[in-house]
Amino acid sequence: MVSRCSVFSNEVQFIPSFGGIRYLAENRSFKAWFLDQFGVLHDGKQPYPGAVSTLEKLASNGAKMVIISNSSRRASVTMEKLKSLGFDPSLFLGAITSGELTHQYLQRRDDAWFAALGRACIHMTWSNRGAISLEGLGLQVVENAEIADFVLVHGTEALGLSSGATLPMKLEDLEKILEHCAAKKLPMIVANPDYVTVEARALSVMPGTLGAKYEQLGGEVKWMGKPDKVIYEAALALTGVDASDCIAVGDSLHHDIKGANLTGIQSTFITGGIHANELGLHSFGEVADPSCVQALASKYDAYPSYVCPAFTW
Repeated sequence: MVSRCSVFSNEVQFIPSFGGIRYLAENRSFKAWFLDQFGVLHDGKQPYPGAVSTLEKLASNGAKMVIISNSSRRASVTMEKLKSLGFDPSLFLGAITSGELTHQYLQRRDDAWFAALGRACIHMTWSNRGAISLEGLGLQVVENAEIADFVLVHGTEALGLSSGATLPMKLEDLEKILEHCAAKKLPMIVANPDYVTVEARALSVMPGTLGAKYEQLGGEVKWMGKPDKVIYEAALALTGVDASDCIAVGDSLHHDIKGANLTGIQSTFITGGIHANELGLHSFGEVADPSCVQALASKYDAYPSYVCPAFTW
């Protein structure tokens, strides 16, 4: 039989697959669950079928739940977003986002790398989605790489101006600015390492794309989220639970699953998120061909402990 997916591998690695997370919740002693949001709980516009009730059932089993997200927004904004989509914020211990970590590290500057940064930055942000505020960070937004100390990337739609306004730009124009920044050897902070995200079933370009471009140009990039261990370690500290007693749930092999691998945390791969097309999936809840999942895991060198088609019970 010909596989529907477009990647092939000779490696065979059995990954247990379940129709939902009930088996894991009732038969594994995970004390903490680290949940991605986009592609797992919702698509940016509405919750996925069964996601709200699944969270409630998981909470009733006594699980500590934390949102870990590569969103460039602050944690409070993430929780407000979830509430607006019908999720109960009280079910979570909290949210840890790339944007929150970036803000904290820039504000405290108790990390050697951040302490060495200057205050003048090229700021790439959102336009249609709403620009990210830099209030309280003591930064000076500049528009010329010649006088900048570093590059701060929150979004892929606009360039922040010294006036406080934003100038909408195409991705390729932002990439041209990065060429000048790389020539000046400016370090870059990426406040959302995702390359793309699910938004109403379409894929939207995220700041990680600019980070990857900058590395190709020879630039130094500080990734403030998955798959870097920094975000998982913050979640472990919040829950007070050992890595061996946690499970991460996400739809990105490169970010969610790879990050869990690097931190020594078990993981569940939700196949109906950003990899749905690669896996040949066309509808919600459709089960992926196991050989396709195995091949894709090999391609990204990221290996989940379990596989589910969606975050359902």
